[in-house]
Amino acid sequence: MARRVNIMLTVRALHSYIGAFVAPLVLFLTFTGSLQVFSLHEAHGGYTPPALLVRLSRVHKDQVIALPKARPQSDAAPRRQREHAAAPAPHKAAPHKAAPWAVTALKWLFVAVAAGLALSTLLGLWMAFTFGRRKRLILALLIAGAALPILLVALQG
Repeated sequence: MARRVNIMLTVRALHSYIGAFVAPLVLFLTFTGSLQVFSLHEAHGGYTPPALLVRLSRVHKDQVIALPKARPQSDAAPRRQREHAAAPAPHKAAPHKAAPWAVTALKWLFVAVAAGLALSTLLGLWMAFTFGRRKRLILALLIAGAALPILLVALQG
């Protein structure tokens, strides 16, 4: 029985340490993913997204913060375009017509799940700091989990 209790304490501590390290990215991805559900990172109609949202979205989707540079067209590009135009068109199925209310409801469900994940993450951090024995280690892992992705993005140039 004592061995089982020790194993559970070890698993609980390991869970706290892993959770503290991944929490910053979980919170970042839930936030940026929620914005992307409603395309708040893309210009449409009269809406122009703030540059910060566009860059955060690039980190979420493409793991880079810089916008892509325009590539010069090579001589091979027009040839590929001619070959693509000459190829027979693939059979296209009729587009599926989704009920607009269902799409909107699904988007809100995704945002609600993201909010639940963020809240659960914050509660987990609170529990780790409240009930954890090694608060300094948890804090160090939390800081490392926030600093490492920022450093890796910054190193991209």
